[in-house]
Amino acid sequence: MAGHLALIVDDDSDSRELVAFLLQESGAVVRAAASASEALQSLKQALPDILLSDIGMPGMDGYTLIATVRSLKQCQTLPAIALTAYAGDGDKDRAIAAGFQNHIPKPIDPNKLIAAILQLVKR
Repeated sequence: MAGHLALIVDDDSDSRELVAFLLQESGAVVRAAASASEALQSLKQALPDILLSDIGMPGMDGYTLIATVRSLKQCQTLPAIALTAYAGDGDKDRAIAAGFQNHIPKPIDPNKLIAAILQLVKR
């Protein structure tokens, strides 16, 4: 993860800080956003190597965020992982169909998260 820029989007500060900590411990550079609109502003400043987003957020949810991100020319191939408490089979399928490459249920297994990120950023 060394040197990779990750954008974490989660309205829950504890979840956001936990993921940020895990990624920083793995050598990533982390930017965090508390909302989808904040994430979109962050994308205008610098394109991350990976986007990690919660699904269930007030206002714009993670599905709407990824649809908006995919509509931006510079973000069409941005690797993205849904981090969510919505953990059913249908939820994973919906996340993939919406534009995420992976779906990781909460509570997050740190090893699975890092492995999933590395798989996507090495492509």
